[in-house]
Amino acid sequence: MPGVPHKIIAASAGGAHEFLPIFCRGRHILSLKAVARAVSIIICHAFRGRAVQIALYNTRMDKHLAGIDFSAPSAEVARRLIGVTLLVDGVGGRIVETEAYDRTEPAAHSFNGPTPRNFSMFGPPGRSYVYRSHGLHWCLNFVCREEGHGAGVLIRALEPLAGLERMRERRGLDEPRLLCAGPGRLCQALGVTREHNNLALDAPPFTLLAPDAAGIAVLAGPRIGISKAVELPWRFGLAGSRFLSKPMR
Repeated sequence: MPGVPHKIIAASAGGAHEFLPIFCRGRHILSLKAVARAVSIIICHAFRGRAVQIALYNTRMDKHLAGIDFSAPSAEVARRLIGVTLLVDGVGGRIVETEAYDRTEPAAHSFNGPTPRNFSMFGPPGRSYVYRSHGLHWCLNFVCREEGHGAGVLIRALEPLAGLERMRERRGLDEPRLLCAGPGRLCQALGVTREHNNLALDAPPFTLLAPDAAGIAVLAGPRIGISKAVELPWRFGLAGSRFLSKPMR
């Protein structure tokens, strides 16, 4: 689809070698500079044993959602997400902890540029980026900044409010405080997997609702579980919440 504005096509090829010489350039990504020119980009994923799939990667959406401008810097978006209600197929609760990441700092997955794993982190804003951490659990991120930049917000913890029985079944425990306290627990409780990667946040299965109350008290501190750019105060938490993954420092 050459010349179609603001469209990216993702091609998943398993054994279909005819796609590879035509579409793939370096690490399976063709001409990322084309993003700035608003023309088509082909991204080829070579997954073994999977049928060939060609699907629309990005479509237009309102970058404002739940009262937040997702084209803003990740730290601003991360702070403003505190108090927002997140639902996945009707299951979820109030966001109480987030972390911001940006390609300008080495803790971000986008620091070294796009790859088949992180391509969804490069936009457009207001989409999901889901990755597997250490091969163990899924992590849900919200993409922000302008398309092609590479920034996102990790959703670290929720206060469970909707679908608690479903969360308890998925997590295998009853204690509400532990259902969504941490990015891996959160994704397990909400049923988030790779299938939720690169989806628009303004459409099912996602629902984002602005906070009911104004003036939410938000604390900031260093991110956790990283070894680079540890000095950045880009972890945000709801003051007084007992549902944080760890106390704020």
